Amino acid sequence: MIARLRARADLLRRVRSFFDARQVMEVCTPVLSRAAGTDPSIEPLRTRYTGPEHPSGLDLYLQTSPEFPMKRLLARGSGCIYQIAQVFRNGEYGARHNPEFTLLEWYRVGFDHHRLMEEVAQLVNACLETSLPVEKCRYVDLFREHLGWHPLEAGFHVLQETAARLGLDVEGLDDRDGWLDLFMSLVIEPRLGQGCLTFVYDYPASQASLARLNPGDPALASRFELYHQGVELANGFHELTDAGEQRRRFEAENAQRRKNGQPELPMDENLLAALEQGLPDCAGVALGLDRLLMLKLKASRLEDVLSFSLKNA
Repeated sequence: MIARLRARADLLRRVRSFFDARQVMEVCTPVLSRAAGTDPSIEPLRTRYTGPEHPSGLDLYLQTSPEFPMKRLLARGSGCIYQIAQVFRNGEYGARHNPEFTLLEWYRVGFDHHRLMEEVAQLVNACLETSLPVEKCRYVDLFREHLGWHPLEAGFHVLQETAARLGLDVEGLDDRDGWLDLFMSLVIEPRLGQGCLTFVYDYPASQASLARLNPGDPALASRFELYHQGVELANGFHELTDAGEQRRRFEAENAQRRKNGQPELPMDENLLAALEQGLPDCAGVALGLDRLLMLKLKASRLEDVLSFSLKNA
């Protein structure tokens, strides 16, 4: 255990040194919020405060990411910022998941997602003490290469036939994104980043989350993910700055939650107000530090690099 504690401390030093050299400011934002992310694929943990100001109680959510409050700082003129944060996601536990984990998130004013990819690669190589080559692949091209069809154009019969041929469990899938996520996670991802850093970009607009749409093709989002040794490490965006569009996306996600039988979640009105005030043109990314440390130490499970996992928390 002591060896992995030292390895984590060294990793954190490298991260802070990296950003210090680039004059990116470290910030700290609250873990608790009255609002939550509405993404149906991420379920927050909820707690309840009772005391002064709220004697009858106030529902609060543990952050799944520090993204929303960091964007509020950006709108107030913070400039480029980063944060090393403990984040929490309900229902996530396994070889590469723990309900509490450490996320590195940073925002670069004036960057687009392509320029940010370059910096992500520099950071990962600095942390791993490597000089891994970088490859960039379009999401659509990966599906054509590994599955033989266009992910936005293939009919559902093609998706069904492919799943049957590969012996994949498709129970409960009722929309295209669910099917694409299945093929991406089980077929394509394990092949990515073998001996290199693989950036996948130009995701479908339906998976844009908080990314702006590609100005050259609105069917695609200005979003990327990073993979190394088949492990997803980072998720980044050229950030959406349109408050009206962001509100529409939150509402659509809550509608999907209702359809799924998931609880509807309160939208972050503070974030929407910050977008109305004006978010500077920027790109942001979240990188899982526990997964990065797992790869550096050649560990097989996330719990191998945590002080204490869910099993012994």
